[in-house]
Amino acid sequence: MLLLHSILNLVALLLWVNWRGMGFKEYVPYRSTLVHTLRTAEPQPARRWRYLAALAGLLFVRGLLYQLVGPALKWVPLIDLGVVTVPFRSDLPWRMTLYSVLSFGVLWISFQICLLLLSVINRAVPDAQPIQHLVRLHLGRIERWPIAVKLLLPLFSGLLWLPIHPLLTAVGLLPAAPSFVLVVEQAAVLGFASLLAWKYLLLGVLVVHLVNSYIYIGRFQLLDFISETARHLLSLLRGIPLRLGRVDFAPIVMGALVWLVAWAFELGLVGVFRKLPL
Repeated sequence: MLLLHSILNLVALLLWVNWRGMGFKEYVPYRSTLVHTLRTAEPQPARRWRYLAALAGLLFVRGLLYQLVGPALKWVPLIDLGVVTVPFRSDLPWRMTLYSVLSFGVLWISFQICLLLLSVINRAVPDAQPIQHLVRLHLGRIERWPIAVKLLLPLFSGLLWLPIHPLLTAVGLLPAAPSFVLVVEQAAVLGFASLLAWKYLLLGVLVVHLVNSYIYIGRFQLLDFISETARHLLSLLRGIPLRLGRVDFAPIVMGALVWLVAWAFELGLVGVFRKLPL
């Protein structure tokens, strides 16, 4: 069920990306939507709503599917918020629908947070790089914001906990908080926890770059983009001798640093959150 859920979440994200991409008014120098891979005709903006309708339908239908299949498999789905996990009962349809929507929301927020980091790391990359250009188009006006603001912007995602906590309390998934101040404190910790999404992005970029450096996979725009992102990231280690012969240990060292910092950061946030009773 977890694998199926992950695949459906990815499909839902692609539907949203297609809806967003079909609304771009300027030319994107590569096929940016699934529609483009099926036909060469220009997308019709009037049909953009179909992607949102398909997204809403997918989230609703899979909630019903989880309610039908989950109890037989004794499946207890969880939403991982970095410092806390929220369990859901799969034998109640309205809770499964809520789980379907909220789990996609967590993925969507993580996706946006990763776009912000890519915008900062590759800020010097020209728009001739198609994937980076698409990242900037997805961010819209935020792309022109100062670097410090873009790095701090994910912290405000914790504000979503303010309306979500009462909702989870109302449906019996969380106990009522003794005060609103406690909910605000939890929201602040969850805002910092959202930065943990960068760990998976950075480690993924470094691993793919390391493999692509020693194994020829081919020339693909995505691989070129990942390698360029990795080079900008590894520039932080410039001046440190990490090459031995033909072997460059910089990606390994950077990956270890990312993992270590993320582990210590997560451990600290979990300790703080546990001191705040649910």
